[in-house]
Amino acid sequence: MAETLYKDTTYPVSLLVELIKTGKIALPDIQRPFVWQATKVRALFDSMYKGFPVGYLLFWDTGAEVGARQIGVDTVKAAPHHLIVDGQQRLTSLFAVMTGATVLHDDYSESRIRIAFRPTDATFAVTDAAIEKDPEFIPDISVLWQPGGLWATKKAYLKALTARREVDDAEEQRLEEAIHRLHDLQQYPFKVIELSAAANEEQVAEIFVRINSEGVALVQADFILTLMSVFWEKGRRDLEEFCRACRVPSLGDAAPFNWYIQPQPPQLLRATVALAMRRAVLKQIYVLLRGKDVETGKPSPEKRDAQFARLAEAQEQVLNLTNWHEFLLCLERAGFRGKKMISSENAIIFSYAIWLIGRVDYQVPIARLREVMARWFFMAHTTGRYSGSFESQVERDLAQFAGLAKGDANGFVAVLSKIVNDTLTTDYWEIRLPNELDSSAAKSPALLAYIAALNIVDADALLSTGKVRARLDPAVTAKKGIERHHLFPRAYLRKQGITSTKMINQIANMALVEWHDNISISDQSPTEYWPDEVRKKGLSRATLEVQSRWHALPEKWTKLSYDAFLSQRRKLMAGVVRDAFNRLADSGYAPVYPKAGKPTGPPAPARTWYGVRVVDLIDAGLLPANAVLINPTDDVEARVLADGRIEFDGVRYDSPTGASDVAHGGSTNGWAYWLADTSAGLRPLAALRDELRKTDDGEDG
Repeated sequence: MAETLYKDTTYPVSLLVELIKTGKIALPDIQRPFVWQATKVRALFDSMYKGFPVGYLLFWDTGAEVGARQIGVDTVKAAPHHLIVDGQQRLTSLFAVMTGATVLHDDYSESRIRIAFRPTDATFAVTDAAIEKDPEFIPDISVLWQPGGLWATKKAYLKALTARREVDDAEEQRLEEAIHRLHDLQQYPFKVIELSAAANEEQVAEIFVRINSEGVALVQADFILTLMSVFWEKGRRDLEEFCRACRVPSLGDAAPFNWYIQPQPPQLLRATVALAMRRAVLKQIYVLLRGKDVETGKPSPEKRDAQFARLAEAQEQVLNLTNWHEFLLCLERAGFRGKKMISSENAIIFSYAIWLIGRVDYQVPIARLREVMARWFFMAHTTGRYSGSFESQVERDLAQFAGLAKGDANGFVAVLSKIVNDTLTTDYWEIRLPNELDSSAAKSPALLAYIAALNIVDADALLSTGKVRARLDPAVTAKKGIERHHLFPRAYLRKQGITSTKMINQIANMALVEWHDNISISDQSPTEYWPDEVRKKGLSRATLEVQSRWHALPEKWTKLSYDAFLSQRRKLMAGVVRDAFNRLADSGYAPVYPKAGKPTGPPAPARTWYGVRVVDLIDAGLLPANAVLINPTDDVEARVLADGRIEFDGVRYDSPTGASDVAHGGSTNGWAYWLADTSAGLRPLAALRDELRKTDDGEDG
């Protein structure tokens, strides 16, 4: 007979709450932070009140020996006996409502869950301002389970109700019975399945998937974070707090906020594991942290504590603000100015791990480390080194340091330099990179490398005296700034029979210009608009030659066929990237970016006029019927019909948002999403709506 890995039992709610309070049951974020809406919490209490079943709870025996304590000299907290694998949202709801505790949301904000109850008809509701003032409701049922709460709540409720209307003895009795019945929910029995400590993480994950109805899958990082909740809760909380602080700018004290990444705990956990154990495959780390004895297969408390001590030492370095911000300066040196230029967060995380290894284990001086790591990050991000099956690649990279002695700074730098040089060969620069530029993807690593290169060489925007890097300041949300402009205009190419969006939006057909240049060129051919634009700008011949070089314009490019232009420009762009990358090895090079400014706050919400329709734009002459709509980020195209409907992928939609939701695969604002191809260039539908509104209001005179 197969070994049974579980047993059934029943817990009353009051016991569950008490065991969580005392730490015997851990309530870790194994399914991420609290994500239920308050309405689901309301429905949970309603079902319990009516005596309906509300599902089971799945616990996992931690295997922590009796009396085991969490690691850390400053804590005497006992390790919990059980973990909640399934049912966290229900148990979090019950615990939060019955104790009045706050919950952590997925955006790291905290709040209380406030549920109201109307005893007259046993109605539960989410508390709002109206309910607060309604004497028919107990506005926050949490007070019922506080010491003396039942009696105080009944008294306060009946006093407020009788002040508003007459309540006879029979009704008062019914109301009291309803309140008592609500209070007695603390005795509601929950069915619990307890998994044995003998079950390994793979079995737990499979059991969870088989019986869980929410479609959630557990991954190895979940189990490691869970183990941290059991044996090192402070470490997990420190990790979560760091990630939370990365999202919020600080105007005073030092903080991990930055313009590149808002990491999640599993991401920084990977950096910690790489530094502590030179591993990337988290399954192996889980086994190590369980402290299993190789011979017996049983967990060893001594080995477990030793492994967690290594993890704690490494996490201290990972969360060190000086390390964090010094590393991020490597990205700035490499020409990357903010999140919009990052296509791979893995490249940041694992480059940070390697930076830490260089700094902590090999004592590479900061200035030297910044040089070599800027080149490393540029290489890793541009080549997609940590995309796809990245764990194997990370472990191959980490293995390169195995033969180095501690403190061997020269050896560390030599290892990284060799990998970079072996990756970015002549064939890469002359063949592979030009081929990767044969794309229309707005987040192509090859395109982002080219933009980074323009930052490194401190290039002007094309036909401008303004710098590309100044316009890419991540702290400034400019309404009108730098844009990617079609060198061969869209409308012009369509006249030549080139109608494919992917062909028109080729990376090699786009140049960085300032916004007013983009809208003035319209649908003219390059031979028409380019000489006129050059004359209007009044740039010197020397300046124009430098701009033509950095913006990779082929000689006599305006007279080339479109295919020949794309082919030649891709090679020139790759050459610009190569030249800029070589500058990173020059110890005399330093980026001249202005210091990123303080956040300007969230952009002002777009004005909305609900009465304006697309057909109104057509009637006003602002949008031609059959106009093409595009979204360059998603690389999709739609068409405006004469009746104002939007046709996308053969389906007709009544509104821009209906079409954009399908095109994007999620909720959107269609007026902001779609750019219309007009005689004045590409313009958001929202801008055309603004123009119509101004005309209607008499703002145009």
